[in-house]
Amino acid sequence: MADKKSAPVVRRKVDKKKEVDKKKEAQVEVKKEVKGEVKEKGKEKKPTDTVKNGEAPAEGAAANGATNGVAADGEPVKNGDEEDKVELMELPPFEIISGNRIDPFFFKYQFKNVEYCSGRNKTFLCYLMDPGRDGLLLRGYLEDEHATEHVEEAFFTQILPYYNPKIKYNATWYVSSSPCATCAAKVAEQLKARPTLRLTIFSARLFDWEEPEIQAGLKALAAAGCKLRVMKPLDFTYTWDTFVENDCETFTLWEDCQENYEYYQEKLADILE
Repeated sequence: MADKKSAPVVRRKVDKKKEVDKKKEAQVEVKKEVKGEVKEKGKEKKPTDTVKNGEAPAEGAAANGATNGVAADGEPVKNGDEEDKVELMELPPFEIISGNRIDPFFFKYQFKNVEYCSGRNKTFLCYLMDPGRDGLLLRGYLEDEHATEHVEEAFFTQILPYYNPKIKYNATWYVSSSPCATCAAKVAEQLKARPTLRLTIFSARLFDWEEPEIQAGLKALAAAGCKLRVMKPLDFTYTWDTFVENDCETFTLWEDCQENYEYYQEKLADILE
């Protein structure tokens, strides 16, 4: 008997639940309609609105299937008078970096005399220069990366900006890569304009040595009196001791350092012959 009495109660509860669900669905539909009307009103163009760039906005963007803020013709949909503006970040200009000693990680990576040096997009130039004044020796390094001038040119603008033809100058460079064609031409011009300057360049690697313009630039340097050399294993150790923040750590050469030196030395000799 108890089961029979409880059955109608369950049905009434189910019926009431269905009624509540229907009311909720009706309320949702009403809200959707109201929102749709508000959106349509917001999209209507007022007579006082100005037309930008002499072109009227496309009509019926919503009807043509504007989704995710992008209209069917690929143009972004504007929400009222608000516009999505992308602010471009202004990066500070790259400059030549100078100092006394190089970070050991940078030295090991940038000066490694591998044949294929992908990812090494900067040049390090370690210099020793005797400006001919009471035995004073200048020592330091220059570093570039997407700068307005390369380190070879920066040496003459920052380290040796003035020239006295009565003084004999001796400069030695240890560079992570040999000069590009443009820099080689500029250095050759500087040497011609400064006949009392003696320059020796030791290069860890030869930059794009297969290219004819690079070979022509190296030949022009040699013709202007520059001594071109490839860094030997002993030169890497000397550069480590003289220009690197090594914390008294002994430099360990990589396995193929001697082999790579012989490879580049042969290429340089072929170019300069």
